[in-house]
Amino acid sequence: MANISISLPNGNVLEVESGTTIMDVVKRIGPGLAKSAIAALFEGQQMDLSRILTQSGSLRVFTAQSPESLEIVRHSTAHLMAMAVSELFPGTLLTIGPVIDNGFYYDFDSKHKFSPEDFPALEEKMRELAKKDFPVVRTEKSRVDAIAYFQEADHQEPYKVEMMQEWTDDTVSFYTHGSFSDLCRGPHVPSTGKLGHFKLLSVAGAYWRGDEKRPMLQRIYATAFLSKDDLEKHLFQLEEAKRRDHRKLGKELGYFHLEEGSPGMVFWHARGWKLYSNLMEYIRAKLSRRGYLEVRTPEVVEKNLYVKSGHVENYSALMFFTESENREFVIKPMNCPCHVEIFKQGIKSFRDLPVRIAEFGKCHRNELAGVMHGLMRVRGFTQDDAHIFCTVDQIADEVADFCKLLQDVYADFGFSEVLVKLADRPEKRVGSDEVWTKAEEALKVACGRASLAYTMNPGEGAFYGPKLEFTLLDSLGRHWQCGTIQVDFNTADRLGAEYVASDGSKHPPVMLHRAVFGSLERFIGILIENFAGDLPMWINPQQIRVLPVSEKYLELSHEINNKLLDAGFQSEVDGRNDKIGFKIREGEREKVPYLVILGEKEQQSGKISLRKRKIGDLGTFSLDEALEKFKFEVSSRA
Repeated sequence: MANISISLPNGNVLEVESGTTIMDVVKRIGPGLAKSAIAALFEGQQMDLSRILTQSGSLRVFTAQSPESLEIVRHSTAHLMAMAVSELFPGTLLTIGPVIDNGFYYDFDSKHKFSPEDFPALEEKMRELAKKDFPVVRTEKSRVDAIAYFQEADHQEPYKVEMMQEWTDDTVSFYTHGSFSDLCRGPHVPSTGKLGHFKLLSVAGAYWRGDEKRPMLQRIYATAFLSKDDLEKHLFQLEEAKRRDHRKLGKELGYFHLEEGSPGMVFWHARGWKLYSNLMEYIRAKLSRRGYLEVRTPEVVEKNLYVKSGHVENYSALMFFTESENREFVIKPMNCPCHVEIFKQGIKSFRDLPVRIAEFGKCHRNELAGVMHGLMRVRGFTQDDAHIFCTVDQIADEVADFCKLLQDVYADFGFSEVLVKLADRPEKRVGSDEVWTKAEEALKVACGRASLAYTMNPGEGAFYGPKLEFTLLDSLGRHWQCGTIQVDFNTADRLGAEYVASDGSKHPPVMLHRAVFGSLERFIGILIENFAGDLPMWINPQQIRVLPVSEKYLELSHEINNKLLDAGFQSEVDGRNDKIGFKIREGEREKVPYLVILGEKEQQSGKISLRKRKIGDLGTFSLDEALEKFKFEVSSRA
């Protein structure tokens, strides 16, 4: 049999016989590597260690230290979970089990209603199967034979059959360990003994193929890692995320609530609305200093405007429609067409550009019930939205200025690490390829002007133009995509906006769509979770709470509170007829930054006693001293 050459990452070349498996090659490299190997990359394709090599090429082996191994382990563990379910709950039908961020899931059609109470038994069965160290064997069948196999009485899997009937491949691959076989492209671990660090997390309903007209399946979410330490760290992070859940904290802090009768719409309570207003006033001041003109546009707009802009053709699945007096309208999903209508009022010269139009615009999008999540994904929301109408030559400066604004804002909230992606043309888009190339190049030049490092996010631009996406890293290491700036050569032109150039000719302006927070709702959710509800004093909707020791000091408490309010602080009096210890505990539970305690000692001395959250008693201060302390903390964005 002919020899083939296998090139290794260290530059060495092994001569082996054609027909040798990858595992045989790995054993030749060294017994230690053979013991730790998970899978391999041969000529750019991920493969199982059992795959046979028939041609020369480059080989890289994945071990527990390889970033590629985690996804392989998780996908293999999904099969292990499906095997455990099949053994414990016979008759369960299998569908799909893909890897997702931080784990995997598998969808089952079972007469048994799964619940977290089933998890200990399932995990024990999975551990039992893993310890048996079944070899994971890859085989191939013709698609026709595979369909016939899954139609047999002993192996009936109608969901697998439906998928394969739509495929065009002549052959399909199976993976088998023990008595369990499942369709999969792979690769997988060499044996179940590699799968020891997993945890089942939750159960949810999921329609087959996301179609509400198809059967409702049961989806078991789980995770797996390559080491016990990594699993334990992740589980700790999940528990911490539960503790920080903005829906739970939002209710406890009296910020907002959600109702089934108005899905995806937020009921803001007084304190929550104050936080909302604080954010608007903060960013409004930033925009005013940068020459933005704040406007207000209607929430119900004639459909034809959004037809001309391209939204109805490209975005209608997420739009709400209504009609009145035989006219069709949309409930505004985004502000951009309305801002073009404002720009079009009156003749604009090149000397007027750039024109920066800002709006805290209320928008509505018809998000599916299954994807809505607290404040993070809603149907009704407000964007800190703005559109910059400019010339091509002004793009780089405007993008650079926006990036500086965005970095300053995020730094004020304590987000020091910001990741940037450049999303280019999607498959579904408006405008010519020539225009898209011009827009993408303009954005790259702007990034260079702003000294902004970025990675590409291919095909994820808006339908009207490429964009920069700004992602925050929170205190738990989670990523949140918030800010964006998009270069649009299409919308203003489609809607008939133009300016007069220096030579008297008329041209459509370039339109830059930009937002810092994204939506105020989502940014508030991120803030609550990032700070675990302990919002910094400068943005907190309740900065100070005045606590009288008894009713005898209630009048004094209101006098002090009025002075705090006059000084611009958000303060209130807890005038309940409860013991001071209870009031202090309530102030701590509701995460009020400062508590002012007033009793006989304070009334006699003319001073106030201060208590700071998480620190405790700070001692007594004159009111002027306390005000200076508060002012410094607020002004320094501590």
